Amino acid sequence: MNFQHESIGPITSLATTPNGCKGTAEDKYFQLTFYNEKIVRVQISRSEQFEDYPYSVILAPQELNYLVKETERAHHFNSEAVQLTIQKNPFRLSFSNHKGELLNADDPDFGISWMGFEVTNYKQLASDEIFLGMGEKGGGLNRRGRSFDNWNTDAFGFNNDTDPLYVSTPFYIGVREGRPYGIFLDNTYKTHFNFGASNNDRFSYFSAEAGDLNYYFIQGDTVGEVIQQYALLTGTSHLPPKWSLGFQQCRFSYYPDYEVHQVANTFRDKQIPADVIYLDIHYMKDYMAFTFDNDRFPNPKGLVEKLEAQGFKVVIILDPGIATKPGYGTYERGVEEDVFVKYPDGSPYEASVWPGNSHFTDFTLPKGRHWWTNELKFYTDLGIEGFWNDMNEPACWGQDIPHLLNFSYEGQNVSHKKARNAYGFQMVRATFEGAQKQLNNKRPFALTRSGFSGVQRYSAVWTGDNVAGDDHMLLGVRLVNSLGLAGVPVAGYDVGGFVEESSPRLFARWLAVATFAPFFRVHSMVNVRDSEPWAYGEEVEEIARNYIGLRYQLMPYLYSLFYVAHAEGLPINRSLAIDYVNDPHIFGGNAENEFTLGEWLLVCPTTSQQEYAKIYLPKGDWYHFFSDEKFKGQQHHIVETGLEDLPVFAKGGAMIPLQNVTQNTQEATDGVLKLHVYYGDTESHQVYYEDDGSTYDFQQGSYYLRNLNFSASKKQLQVAPKTGSYTSAFEKVKIYLHGFRQETFEINGNSVNLNTENLRLIQPVTEFDPLPQRMKRDYEIKGIKTIETPWTDKAIILKWK
Repeated sequence: MNFQHESIGPITSLATTPNGCKGTAEDKYFQLTFYNEKIVRVQISRSEQFEDYPYSVILAPQELNYLVKETERAHHFNSEAVQLTIQKNPFRLSFSNHKGELLNADDPDFGISWMGFEVTNYKQLASDEIFLGMGEKGGGLNRRGRSFDNWNTDAFGFNNDTDPLYVSTPFYIGVREGRPYGIFLDNTYKTHFNFGASNNDRFSYFSAEAGDLNYYFIQGDTVGEVIQQYALLTGTSHLPPKWSLGFQQCRFSYYPDYEVHQVANTFRDKQIPADVIYLDIHYMKDYMAFTFDNDRFPNPKGLVEKLEAQGFKVVIILDPGIATKPGYGTYERGVEEDVFVKYPDGSPYEASVWPGNSHFTDFTLPKGRHWWTNELKFYTDLGIEGFWNDMNEPACWGQDIPHLLNFSYEGQNVSHKKARNAYGFQMVRATFEGAQKQLNNKRPFALTRSGFSGVQRYSAVWTGDNVAGDDHMLLGVRLVNSLGLAGVPVAGYDVGGFVEESSPRLFARWLAVATFAPFFRVHSMVNVRDSEPWAYGEEVEEIARNYIGLRYQLMPYLYSLFYVAHAEGLPINRSLAIDYVNDPHIFGGNAENEFTLGEWLLVCPTTSQQEYAKIYLPKGDWYHFFSDEKFKGQQHHIVETGLEDLPVFAKGGAMIPLQNVTQNTQEATDGVLKLHVYYGDTESHQVYYEDDGSTYDFQQGSYYLRNLNFSASKKQLQVAPKTGSYTSAFEKVKIYLHGFRQETFEINGNSVNLNTENLRLIQPVTEFDPLPQRMKRDYEIKGIKTIETPWTDKAIILKWK
């Protein structure tokens, strides 16, 4: 084995294939495959047989037409979207768009190289090139000048500079001269990405410590389109049950059962909406999976049923370590089925974790996943539909798992080095698929700490063991934004911080920010103060009630966004780089923390200590969501941001469907859909979606989908006829007209009477003001125009003059 730098040489043979070409470059092998017009797979190996990475990619190569041309120096393969050029001597690749504008190219000096087992692809680095994404990584929005590793790690109490973290998504988006592209390195060995760090911007590169160079180049005309193509490649998010969009309360741990009941009763007594209560490891007997402690929880089925009657779902924690205790049925069945990770000599691997000495299920073994499915019946028979997958990097005490361990990896029999990054992904796959089978037609909810590209098909991700602090609050926002850029749209963080204790001000601000996150959960460590919404005093309780209530008002908009994520792959929380990547102001200051909920609601997180903040509003007209004050875009603004004053803005052209506050997602609404329309000199589109929120009947057409279109030039709002067989939960629609100066309106050709009323989207906090010297804002929108009409299945066309 040569451990000196060894670069790939000239092409010595090349043959076309149905979707590209294959050949040799001296003693190296290559295969280039168009998966569609915009995606090209690049495989480079020292072996004639390319390695298989079976977990992330679900797209098969599609039939397509492309042009092939050979010149003296290169081979050219051109689809409608991508021009692939293969330089002959030495072998180098470059990718351009259909106009011939360069997007990405190998470095001319080093190209693709090996040092020992490690393979590296060096890339040209343009002077203006921006790098986005990489998933669960700290730092700023633009990754240029940074380097990152992908090696799933139990990173307890991590900070902004900690790398790696729990989840690996080796996918980045580059933007060269305003033109985006994506690269996904599908290799589960430890990988490294360098975006010009420590080399004076000579090149960027990505490497894998072993295995093949196996990456996918993705072209997209916008950042959003690159993400959508990546989602086509690796899968979109599962449409979760609607209850998982609600507020979720957790701690390490709620026990015994009467404490769980007390928490549930307090939520209902205080009229603070909530949908989920978690059971951490203390529900188990001696921390053993697939058990309940009979003393602490003598009647778990009764507990689940009583909580269900109150509108709560129960989510339980699951770890991969199975205690090696004689008489423990799960362990004995696992030994009998031969599903545990082994040493090369065939003996089972044993390490210490929460239940003591434990074996670890091999989730890369099909029969291991099948065995896990059967074990899950213990929980589903109790009525449990939610599963929290933890410690699945995998983690154990000492954090030093031997690399020589043997994992099936779908029959390849590989070491820990290749299997580790896929392990948590396959655990949550086993959990999700097992629960799906056991629950028949019901949708399960799965949450994971660890994963790899493609994990979005099965699970939400939470960002692990964070710390109570303003810096962690903002870091969590950036992590969720970055996960969205990496194809994981359903993600969140522990509100209030898991490690250490939150202050009342921090908790209030964190909860307000998390109101707009895809996954909305409070969680806290053992032996710290209580962290329920009422645990921080009356003022914070009132703020929490208001913002959690707003979450439930937003449910029609939120659920539609989850549907779009499922159908199209777009994030729910969108970094400003998705829609405004060519605006340089988004890469500095507070703008790096900002995000839009969908396309239309801009959230500007600020720290808990700020009374005023400098925020940036990108292109467009923006309305303060709570006051209707209008702001110009492409400008910085100073705004008030006291304890209850989170800056949130609706964009001109937005159509935001809301409902009345309910105490949980299973509770019926008042039947009135509240459609808030914000005037802007623009054309805009929004998807509105409903289904039963719990089953897979939507896959057989039982859904309710409508397209909403706003046109300033046509002076109309059009609600298209519904598609699908589901009956809407709403009977009437009340349209709120924000920023409209017009006075004459008609619906479907008939004149309508305008009403005016005062509106509060969030209640003021005035009773318990810790800063009485400050003039507090009264967020009341006065004199807003409204129109009410039946919410029929036919088209609704609102016109104005």
